[in-house]
Amino acid sequence: MPLTDIAIRKAKPTDSPVRMFDGGGLYIEIVPSGGKWWRLKYRYAGKEKRLSLGTFPDTGLKAAREARDNARKQLAAGVDPSADRKAEKESARVAALSTLERAARAWLAHRSKAWKPGTLAMITASLENDVFPSLGSRPLSEIQPRDIRDAVQAIEARGAGETAGRVFQRLRAVFRYAVAHDLVAVDPTYPLKPSEIFKPRKTRHRASLSERDVPAFLRKLDGYEGDSSTKWALVLLMLTAVRPGELRGARWDEVDERAALWRIPASRMKMNAEHTVPLSKQAIRALATMRKLSGDSALVFPSPFYPGKPLSDGTLNSALARLGYKGIATAHGFRTLFSTCANEAGWNSDVIEKQLAHEDRDEVRGAYNRAQWVAERIKLMQWWADRLDKLRKGADVLPIKAA
Repeated sequence: MPLTDIAIRKAKPTDSPVRMFDGGGLYIEIVPSGGKWWRLKYRYAGKEKRLSLGTFPDTGLKAAREARDNARKQLAAGVDPSADRKAEKESARVAALSTLERAARAWLAHRSKAWKPGTLAMITASLENDVFPSLGSRPLSEIQPRDIRDAVQAIEARGAGETAGRVFQRLRAVFRYAVAHDLVAVDPTYPLKPSEIFKPRKTRHRASLSERDVPAFLRKLDGYEGDSSTKWALVLLMLTAVRPGELRGARWDEVDERAALWRIPASRMKMNAEHTVPLSKQAIRALATMRKLSGDSALVFPSPFYPGKPLSDGTLNSALARLGYKGIATAHGFRTLFSTCANEAGWNSDVIEKQLAHEDRDEVRGAYNRAQWVAERIKLMQWWADRLDKLRKGADVLPIKAA
């Protein structure tokens, strides 16, 4: 017997779903929560399938019957109504993200949790300022390599070569996202190489000590007459090869002296991923000294002038200048010193890169390598601390290739 509007309205939910049939495979299912769902049962290619046609009363009896009749016409024409609906939804999704700006904003939303808020704002602003005005409204499928080239070369032409390179990498990431999500078939950035579209630029490296400079530097550092916390910060910076900002913000609750490990949280790392730093015996001794100097502060290196604040950004480089190394060495340059010495001594370059927290962009591979290299990095950092001790004493010791 066909359904009536009154019968549907009077139907009450029970502890289990109840189905009321109308004809031609159409029925309404009343679930225990009270919802009333229109369904169509049909067969296609020998398999029984079901299609949702909306909910009552938003979809009334008349509308549900019309939807059933349309689905039956599709079946008569050899079309699966469910597959056709999925295709329509996919087409609508692609159409909604069809322009470069829409795809770029989808990519930004997808990647947002991997960045700090400031980083997300900076990347968004670079696209809004340098890409969207000229290419944002263009359909993805119409954008050609020359369009990408012209956009980034225009940035370079105003003297912002570094920004141009970064915007190019972001556009490349947007199109990789678009290809991965079936928004476009071809990535127009693929044929473009930065070396072929940008003018050569001189790389500016931070000033760094060479290994032959280390003995004299360490002896000067031993005699440093400035603030003791600054002196030990420089010592630990050399022993750990972390970035200056990561060291200045170090907290005692990050340091496990018994396990000889320092775990820097993702929120304080450049790549927004937690970094574990093995601590050599010398680093542990330096931290023991800082325990006495820092008092009850939660910070390992509290500012001597501003309670609750870490050492300032310029403190370490100012100390190097006082030691006579202005323009010769920088705090960040200790990382270069460590990398150069370790590579020349024959240590595995992957181990060195992990110690420097040069994070693998492939999240799965990166996580695997973080676990894989911890034991090797423990050996590496103890070798490095011992090497610095030998250099301090002026011993004529040649680097030994690591096993």
